[in-house]
Amino acid sequence: MRKPNALKHGDTVMIIAPSSPPNIENVMKMKLILENPGLNVLIGNSVTEKRGYLAGSDENRVSDFHIAFSNTEVKAVLCATGGYGSGRLLQDIDFELVKNNPKIFWGYSDITALHIALQQKANLVTFHGPMMQECGADDVPIETIASFKQLFEPLSFTFTASETDTYPAFSYSVTAPITGGNLTVITSTIGTPYEVDTKGKILFIEDIQEEPYRIDRMINQLRLANKFKDCKGIILGDFNECEPKKRKASLSIQEIVHDHMIPLGLPILSGFPIGHCSPNYGVPFGVPVTMNGAHQTISFEPGIQI
Repeated sequence: MRKPNALKHGDTVMIIAPSSPPNIENVMKMKLILENPGLNVLIGNSVTEKRGYLAGSDENRVSDFHIAFSNTEVKAVLCATGGYGSGRLLQDIDFELVKNNPKIFWGYSDITALHIALQQKANLVTFHGPMMQECGADDVPIETIASFKQLFEPLSFTFTASETDTYPAFSYSVTAPITGGNLTVITSTIGTPYEVDTKGKILFIEDIQEEPYRIDRMINQLRLANKFKDCKGIILGDFNECEPKKRKASLSIQEIVHDHMIPLGLPILSGFPIGHCSPNYGVPFGVPVTMNGAHQTISFEPGIQI
């Protein structure tokens, strides 16, 4: 996997909107925050365009993506928001362009489709991190903004699980590259040329506003697609607002995991501030991650190189 170069004072970054239209005011506030450490910030045309629930046409959104990766002055590509739409771009993306111009790529949620594709088709380490829209909000936690420090210097991260008695304990450690992201988007890749590859990897999943029966359906699909079979471990991030609404009689997320994953004997750690939560910590994907069962921690290698 290729790690992108670190950012430095005077570098140029570009904000694009591969999915839905963002809150422009918040994005512009984040632009000012990024300019504080001396970065130059370009705004892609997609950020201000709208086509229903999309940030403009597929052609314009993929054009922004290609402009960002082909412009040698741009050192980081930052996503404005998620929502829906990045998966519509996959067949039109020039992955050779990305291979030849590796750089920081940052976002999460619907951007999961691009993370998986860039890791598998372009061998690029990417960053599962908070969107420009949420970072520009007035109530954004300082920890969320602090995540961007890892783009300027190689930083290692260790998180301790907040849920320690939920799943069977394990006393050993396992180290493997991490992949995954938003569960809904991961599941949507099954059966496509961009299907998530979990063999020999640690799979991270998180989601928001999905009822437990939907979580059950998606995890069951991943199980039937053998995505847990050769997996090295499972990390469960935040499942924000994933409570029963339509179906009041419900299984819990924990029961669903017990039904589908525990019988496979996989090491599982859960309860990490990564995903649709506040604060939302950015982390590199595609790098080796260590799951330490004895200490109930996950540790990330740096995602950039100097």
